[in-house]
Amino acid sequence: MRLLHLSDIHFRSPDCETLATDRNHPYRTLLAQDAVELCREGGPVDAILVGGDIAYKGEPGEYRVARAWLLGLAHQCGCSPEGIYVVPGNHDIDRGVCAKSLTISVAQDAIAKASDDERESMLKRQLADATLGQALFQPLAAYNEFAAGFDCSVYPELPFWTDEVELDRGVRLRLFGLTSTLISGLGGRDDGPGRLYLGRLQTVLNPEQDVVNLVLCHHPPLWFSDRDDTDDNINDRAKLQFFGHEHRQRCTPTPTYMRFQAGAVNPDVYERDWKPGYNLLDISVRGEGLDRTLDVRAFVRHFQKAPEMFVALKPDRFQEVWTHSMPLPHLPPLGEAAARVEPIAPYPATAVAVAIHAAAAIAVPAEPKPEATMQGPSPRNLIFRFWDLSIAERRDIMLKLDLIDVAELRVPEPELYKKAFKLAATRGLLADLASEIERVENSH
Repeated sequence: MRLLHLSDIHFRSPDCETLATDRNHPYRTLLAQDAVELCREGGPVDAILVGGDIAYKGEPGEYRVARAWLLGLAHQCGCSPEGIYVVPGNHDIDRGVCAKSLTISVAQDAIAKASDDERESMLKRQLADATLGQALFQPLAAYNEFAAGFDCSVYPELPFWTDEVELDRGVRLRLFGLTSTLISGLGGRDDGPGRLYLGRLQTVLNPEQDVVNLVLCHHPPLWFSDRDDTDDNINDRAKLQFFGHEHRQRCTPTPTYMRFQAGAVNPDVYERDWKPGYNLLDISVRGEGLDRTLDVRAFVRHFQKAPEMFVALKPDRFQEVWTHSMPLPHLPPLGEAAARVEPIAPYPATAVAVAIHAAAAIAVPAEPKPEATMQGPSPRNLIFRFWDLSIAERRDIMLKLDLIDVAELRVPEPELYKKAFKLAATRGLLADLASEIERVENSH
């Protein structure tokens, strides 16, 4: 499987809305050209991981440009639109919304000012409160509208997202998109390490056999007040880790995990160590049984001037590609006794994903993509197409299928429709949902 990792694109309005005068546009173009050139030799990209700070001020216009650019990049790299995954960064927070709302300030301060041993329970209380929970996500409203089309929106009931795809040799890749910005935007908490909060509920990351956990998060653990707990949980449970924010291109292989920090796609031109960057990596499973390994080949790319181009950040003097292997043993069951043990229930998100995949496979046949690992029908494709419809069309479809009711229309759309898709899966209505989407598409 081939992954493209980007972070800190910083689409900034009004500059980004006029490409002819956007001084960051050439660097995005050169990045796309470099990635496409690598794909000519190694094959298309299966997933694009975008590690936050997509926008600069969290404004809707910035996300319109970001969406168009990301879809264009995906097309050039041979990646389907549903292969795009995003998480929010501190620049995806609308600080104007934060400044105008006392409720947001109260909700964030309650978490930030709680004692270390009470902060987790305080976070859960804020998320469970109908008013305060929504307030924590209100500054991400424009981001959530953008992210919903990629099935990556977040809300109080589920402040992070998960997805799962087949990797190789019976191994599944489980992706976790963490939200590191729950208390961003006020109190100077974005200005230095150790002042934000992630929380244990986002780092459960159950380490199942035959599953490789991948974490995508904007802020590295150093930026959280619970940094030690976060760092330990992620390092122990996630073999693949992707961070942004610091605008420093880094690749850190260890015996049990590999951590990537993306240089910003568009760092501030006045930064002392200004150097755009990105990562492209191939992951595969090799061997059998106890000798099985997770193998990584990574192209760590950064920008050089005169002449302008992206070049390799080398692991040593003689190589341009980072290679690393981590143990991924498969432990066989313990004979007859194992057969009598009640199996552990599957990861909660997986049950829904399986139901969606099964229905979507019948309802939404997709063009095969022989070169890529992620093939065939995808629930994310259905969601992507749904969000391409108008507000009225989306509402009418969901009301017609009784997946929402009129009283729920006050709930933010990304939250409302994410729950509606899950409800459609449990009711076996995804084929009907797909038919309705296709009917509306054909009427355009």
